[in-house]
Amino acid sequence: MSLEHAILISLQERAGSGYELARRFDRSIGYFWTASHQQIYRTLKRMAESNWVVGEQIPQDDRPDKTVYRPSAEGLEALRAWISEPVNGTNFRSVLAVKLRGASYGDTTALACEFKRHRTLAEQRLHTYHHIENRDFAHAPSLTGTPLHQHLVLRAGIIEAQSFLAWCDEVLTALDSTPRQA
Repeated sequence: MSLEHAILISLQERAGSGYELARRFDRSIGYFWTASHQQIYRTLKRMAESNWVVGEQIPQDDRPDKTVYRPSAEGLEALRAWISEPVNGTNFRSVLAVKLRGASYGDTTALACEFKRHRTLAEQRLHTYHHIENRDFAHAPSLTGTPLHQHLVLRAGIIEAQSFLAWCDEVLTALDSTPRQA
């Protein structure tokens, strides 16, 4: 995921200056995609140069004028396209969360398909984890030392996969009950 797309989602929710955007990241979308204030300012500048955002100068008393940004038509088209793209990589949960946050600005049918795909992958992971647990840790209550520690790590994977599956089910149910956008 690129920072540009997370910024577009935030600016589509509410236009703002670089400072306001950085503060919003600190309080909301930043829990899933972190960025320093400097990264946000540099990215906004690059996005303005690429015509993904439009800035409006707002005069201020006793302070320098500020620039309030909003997504341009090109930026919104890039956001729509990104929301429909497949998600891969190690931080796929965070990417899916940010895409879901911006689902209203893209194709929710494509996003639902992506959640279904990741749900299937999580089911396969969970099946593998359970197979390993049954094969290697049949006597879990009596484990000590290294085998216990290995089993606890495996349990973290099992719990995480179960939680992710539950989240996917919740998302898919919610997306199924809302009107689709293309």
